Amino acid sequence: MHGPTQDINDAALTALGIHRLEIPVPFIEAGGPANVYVIEDADGRYSLFDTGIGTPDGIAALRGQAAEKQLDLKKLSRIVVSHGHLDHFGNAQMLSEESGARVFIHDADVEKVTGDARFAALLRRHRAYFLRLGVPVETLDQMQEGADRQPNLIRHVERSRLGPLHDGDVLQFKHFEVVVKHLPGHTPGLVCLHAQRQRFFFADDHVLARVSPNPLLDLSQGEGTTKFRALSRYLEGAKWVRDLDLDAVLPGHGPAFRGHRELLDGLFAFYEQRQDKLLARLQQGPASIFELLPTLFPRRDAGRLVLMLSEVLANVEVMEDQGRVTATVHPERSRGANDPPLDGEIVRYAPS
Repeated sequence: MHGPTQDINDAALTALGIHRLEIPVPFIEAGGPANVYVIEDADGRYSLFDTGIGTPDGIAALRGQAAEKQLDLKKLSRIVVSHGHLDHFGNAQMLSEESGARVFIHDADVEKVTGDARFAALLRRHRAYFLRLGVPVETLDQMQEGADRQPNLIRHVERSRLGPLHDGDVLQFKHFEVVVKHLPGHTPGLVCLHAQRQRFFFADDHVLARVSPNPLLDLSQGEGTTKFRALSRYLEGAKWVRDLDLDAVLPGHGPAFRGHRELLDGLFAFYEQRQDKLLARLQQGPASIFELLPTLFPRRDAGRLVLMLSEVLANVEVMEDQGRVTATVHPERSRGANDPPLDGEIVRYAPS
């Protein structure tokens, strides 16, 4: 947590026709159980904002908590997915089949929910990109093997069930209406919902009280000039959210809370400190993204290597956008002591 926040009891949400279900997530990086928001419609049906993960435990929690609150998930009018991560859309296909409701998601994340942007496939397709980051061949092979072994924890969504979700769309519910706000960062297509009159904000993974939103390395939009620069885009959107007058933030993980400005100010300071550390290291000599890992992560965790690379790259991209560092291409890739000689190139960064 990067600033003081105050939790809000779920009873305050229920009074607005918002029912929060907590769905367990089997990986610690998520920041705890994922929230599914069941929202009352004027006609007696329900809208869903996110669906939780489709593991046996996730499905059991979804059905059990819905039954306990007397919420009939077969009476869904629509399913709105905040972004294309499996802990948020994993039950969308199942719930759409059972209720007939369409699944609405921003175009930029469609390939994530349909399964056309699986990380294992993207890693294989963009292998040369990771080599240019300085990742040794042996390490990259281990990353690929790990990605290929990852179990399929969810059912992807059939394209025929999808509907469009655009920035500025207005969604009507029984007790309030929201405006859809496209806030790319955590993913290219992440959206939040802003109830302007009631001064609350469905923030999913854009603003979290207990963990930092991961600026994940995302190659779904390609490399080079088309590459999605996660943290640069995230900070733009987070500054917009900071300026909102809000009485409550409804996150993707954890209870609703107030105090978003202090939280975001702490997060901005956190990233500035990380960038200062990286810049201090680069003042000692040019380095690739892989060579910069120890600056932020003294202990390398093979299982979290992609998250670590994402964090370093994202912060370096912010400094590059600010003109503080410059990328140069070197004619030789970095490699471990046991790696064979390679012809190729590696991108290293240095202060501008």
